[in-house]
Amino acid sequence: MSETPGWSSPDQPSNQPQQPGQQPPGGPQPQYGYNAPPPPGAQPTIKPGVIPLRPLAVGEIVDGAITTMRRYPKLIIGAAAIVAAVTQILGLLAQLPFLDDLTAVVTLDPNSVTQEQAIDQFTSAITGFLTGTLLSVFLLLLGTVFLSGFITVIVGHAVLGKPVTFAQAWEEFKPRLLPLLGATLLSGLVITVGLVLCIVPGVWLWVLFALVTPALVLERCGVTAAFGRSKKLVDGAWWRTFGILLLTVVITVVIEWIIGLPFGLLGAATTGFSPDPAAALSIGSLILSTIGAIIASTITLPFSSAVTVLLYVDRRMRSEGMDIELQRAAGHGGS
Repeated sequence: MSETPGWSSPDQPSNQPQQPGQQPPGGPQPQYGYNAPPPPGAQPTIKPGVIPLRPLAVGEIVDGAITTMRRYPKLIIGAAAIVAAVTQILGLLAQLPFLDDLTAVVTLDPNSVTQEQAIDQFTSAITGFLTGTLLSVFLLLLGTVFLSGFITVIVGHAVLGKPVTFAQAWEEFKPRLLPLLGATLLSGLVITVGLVLCIVPGVWLWVLFALVTPALVLERCGVTAAFGRSKKLVDGAWWRTFGILLLTVVITVVIEWIIGLPFGLLGAATTGFSPDPAAALSIGSLILSTIGAIIASTITLPFSSAVTVLLYVDRRMRSEGMDIELQRAAGHGGS
């Protein structure tokens, strides 16, 4: 980021000169344990933004993500709501043309058609359903890539307690949009192959490359370098990274379930709680489920993106001592 010189990797030249042996006020900052509080007599924690500038506990990462959403509601919640609404509505519209074929297959009476006719209807319905689903997934991917990169920029400012506008965040993120899309597609492909071959390699790769987005956006490095940076930062802390990511997934799933439940019940009520499988494919039911998905995504997408960025910051503070550079960038270091 152009205004935050502390984000460059150790292999990149820093935008701000550093005097040999220079330390933040009070000397080197202590490296606290996994969840341990600062020991008695330790230097006061510097917290210019949403997190203290020292290695973070798990709760501090989650709290920092929530605090960022609360401090920048118009930017984060507003952008998430727009992206969720556009992707979900367009996804629904992409599936509507194939809805009749799918409903016909669900309600098909095998005694009223020949086997060949049944196979033709089934093939047509599945082809249409897959086409609509792929379009929906692609739209969701585009929206998620934009939102994750955009929120990464905002969290980068939030860590330092600096204000940021939509125009400023977009200007900083815009050059990284296409590289981030390429990196997301590549990581998705690699992880999918790992999951297909065996679940364990897929999960291992998912964790190993979890920090590609913040590395690519904040360090302004290339796609290949971002993968290397993520691997380097996760090495030696795979299980801790996995635990935080898994906790994030559990939280988002619970939020989605809580929000989606009333809309699912309303959708069932519009059909009189009919046991007919075709009832779930009614227009009213689909619209209600789409509204629920929009509301849930508005909360969960920015939360998970913010957690990922703060996890990246934590890993850099633990493995590269970046807390000192961030303190300087926030105006707490020496000249």
